[in-house]
Amino acid sequence: MITRYTKEKMGRIWTEENEFRRMLDVEIYACEAQAKLGVIPQEAVNVIREKADFDIDRIHEIEKETNHDIISFVSSIAEFVGEEAKYVHMGLTSTDVKDTALCAMLVEATDILLDDLEAFAEVLRRRALEFKHTPMVGRTHGIHAEPTTFGLKLLLWYDETQRNLRRLRAAREEIRVGKISGAVGTYANVDPSVEAYVCEKMGLVPAKISTQVLQRDRHAAYITTLAVIGSSIDKFATEIRNLQRTDIREAEEYFSPKQKGSSAMPHKRNPITCERMSGMARLLRGYTIPALEDVALWHERDISHSSVERVILGDATITLDYMLQTFTRVMDRLLVYPDTMLANLNKTGGLIYSQRVLLALVDSGVMRDTAYRWVQRNAMKRWLEGEDFLENLLRDDDIRAHLSEDEIRACFDPHAMLKHVDTIFARFDLRDSKGE
Repeated sequence: MITRYTKEKMGRIWTEENEFRRMLDVEIYACEAQAKLGVIPQEAVNVIREKADFDIDRIHEIEKETNHDIISFVSSIAEFVGEEAKYVHMGLTSTDVKDTALCAMLVEATDILLDDLEAFAEVLRRRALEFKHTPMVGRTHGIHAEPTTFGLKLLLWYDETQRNLRRLRAAREEIRVGKISGAVGTYANVDPSVEAYVCEKMGLVPAKISTQVLQRDRHAAYITTLAVIGSSIDKFATEIRNLQRTDIREAEEYFSPKQKGSSAMPHKRNPITCERMSGMARLLRGYTIPALEDVALWHERDISHSSVERVILGDATITLDYMLQTFTRVMDRLLVYPDTMLANLNKTGGLIYSQRVLLALVDSGVMRDTAYRWVQRNAMKRWLEGEDFLENLLRDDDIRAHLSEDEIRACFDPHAMLKHVDTIFARFDLRDSKGE
């Protein structure tokens, strides 16, 4: 495996068992804080800490009557704790427990995603250096433009991934909050020190102000960040899908010896994993709309956001975890064909050097518009009639009046157009973890 994490580990975060376990942590820490204030006897907290537990089946059974998940959760705890359970949830509202536990879970999930992203960036770094000076044609509008290198393409992705790392770290900090502030956020029945204690124990920071809920702009920004990262993967995967096309075939997904590409056509080598990445990125982008719509709640709270978040938060983090790990493997094993890249670079018979000829003419004193028309008329003969671009330039009297044969031929050197590749790479610290 590329990383030590698996989708099973991410999935475990979003199980009912883990959610209730994190909420139980909040309840116990709140009791501990209340004991420090003298609100709850320390002896009762000792019992609560020792006995507090829950039974998921029992919670569901109670909920059939109460139609309230947190009340049912607290009732299940009481059956384990006994008389001292009267101190559990003292002064708290349901969302104190739910929102604080949820943010702790999001932080845990984000740490996995950060590890995934760092592993992905490392593969991009290594492969960008591997193909630093591997020439290929650049394409704009899908049409051959000017030479670039495959290493520059991958370096561009590395740079974007570094931005995504910064975005995700910022999203982690924004979501790393908790609240134990009561029914409308005024601490009417609980001291603010309880919030500070619980948040510290949970690895969170107290929200400076809240209502009954933490404000959902945080969650919307978080989901949007995941969608941006997914869209980057979609972008990279789409490029590979294009490079794998039969008429290009400059790079392709690894194809194992026993793999089959089509049930009907034995010759097929399809970019199915990259296509899967594009599809799953659509899912991630789809989660952003309900997350944004969750921002506007009635007054100090309603629960229109709750049903949405029960689906999208777990699904989004699991989806992105899978995408990052899967696409990291794609990039790690990507098959690259430099000879084909070079052949495609030369496919248009030198048309990609038209700007070099144009600029040479301008440097010789020709007006730009005039030089453009001279070069273009020779280029069109290549596009439309298949004539040799270089030979036509050499036979063009207008051009030859200003450029010698050597000057024209010098324009057809791809290396001259790639002289700043090292300069671009030097802008990045591309040393590995060993500093090499």
